[in-house]
Amino acid sequence: MVIFTALLGLAYPLVVTGIAQAGFKDKADGSLVKKNGTTVGSSLIGQSFTDAEGNPIRKYFQSRPSAALGADGKTTAGYDPTLSSGSNLGPTNPKLLKLVAQRVKAYRKLNGLSAHTLVPVDAVTASASGLDPDISVANARLQAARVADARGLSMKQVDELIDEHTSGRALGFLGERAVNVLELNLALDRLSG
Repeated sequence: MVIFTALLGLAYPLVVTGIAQAGFKDKADGSLVKKNGTTVGSSLIGQSFTDAEGNPIRKYFQSRPSAALGADGKTTAGYDPTLSSGSNLGPTNPKLLKLVAQRVKAYRKLNGLSAHTLVPVDAVTASASGLDPDISVANARLQAARVADARGLSMKQVDELIDEHTSGRALGFLGERAVNVLELNLALDRLSG
């Protein structure tokens, strides 16, 4: 027991940590994003762009909703990585359907969209982890007019930033193209001064 504890409990984790630090330091340290020398988030974990009352800040693109729950198991804790969880509600669950309908209405209102505008699924449902840092290109394009208006930028400027911060599919064919919300919002801050 002592040998295996030393081997698997100490030696193996130290070797893996050493390899990670030597070869993948940025990722091993959490892919932290800095602004003016201050850590403002991680490119791997979503975050809220809301005011103190929880209202979306109009000049920022909004992340995918989070399903991470607080200690009470009922209230949303936002994007706390220690509370990562999915909602575990199936697609026909009445609670999920009601929540999605509320989110669709709020998304359309925030972005000044008509009642007939189709809303991307990632704008109104949480990912499996509840911490997804990316949104779909369609979601970003629907938010672009609001962000451009709030910042006094042209749609062309905002669309170009969306294009610059759009990642390709994994291995060139898996999944969908996505936009990292934190990186896009930081680019907007740099552009707007």
